[in-house]
Amino acid sequence: MSIRVLKPVTNGTRNMSVTDYSALSKCGPERSLLAPLNKKSGRNSYGRITVRHRGGGNRRKYRIIDFKRDKFDVKATVATLEYDPNRSAHIALLQYEDGEKRYIIAPSGLKVGDVVEAGPSADIKPGNALALKDMPVGTVIHNVELYPGRGGQLARAAGNSAQLMAKEGGYALLRLPSGELRKVPEACMATVGVVGNEDHENVKIGKAGRTRHMGIRPTVRGSVMNPCDHPHGGGEGKSPIGRPGPVTPWGKPALGYKTRAKKNRSDKLIVKRRNDK
Repeated sequence: MSIRVLKPVTNGTRNMSVTDYSALSKCGPERSLLAPLNKKSGRNSYGRITVRHRGGGNRRKYRIIDFKRDKFDVKATVATLEYDPNRSAHIALLQYEDGEKRYIIAPSGLKVGDVVEAGPSADIKPGNALALKDMPVGTVIHNVELYPGRGGQLARAAGNSAQLMAKEGGYALLRLPSGELRKVPEACMATVGVVGNEDHENVKIGKAGRTRHMGIRPTVRGSVMNPCDHPHGGGEGKSPIGRPGPVTPWGKPALGYKTRAKKNRSDKLIVKRRNDK
């Protein structure tokens, strides 16, 4: 996918760019794979705001994605490539030989008419899914399971991928998109290739209204609030924070404060922490 830069016909379209959807199929979503998606607006079960800056946005339907890829040794043809409003990646509709239809995350290079397959006998080509123990070392993968049978959880965003570095002792060593080296059970499934729509990170929103369409409400800086609303608030003119470091509205340290549990169960599986930013 490429980026289409809009002409500055209006103030809103100046410095705005959008993804070029010309490679996607000109059709609506598969109705049998749609589910309702009710809006929460950042509220919990009591109706209280627990996540700020959420609300509004265009109405969406959830596309049921096959993250498990557990239909083994049945070939499927890519029927359509479609836009998914719930994720940065595009999705592909698979038509299996037995008539079943499923959505998967569309890897880069997958085209309408291609044939994909899942199982130990599948070839190492984009869109095919295999267990990590059946893949050669060095394979670039995405949609990787953390636990066998649970479904893919790692490397699912647009342009992301992990790499199989080694296999030993029932575990596969993966290099994740963050740079972290982590062990994953060899029985976990993964899909070959890089997630498509790589240019998603280069899109320029262009105007505030476009983020409102996405369901994101404005964010106000703490330094422009009153002291009763934020620890950074108050003072005459542009005032410094007035405390050792930046904090959240509830006084918890922000910007670099480590929140990972000191005795996390997965610590023993992490060989090298992610790259320093």
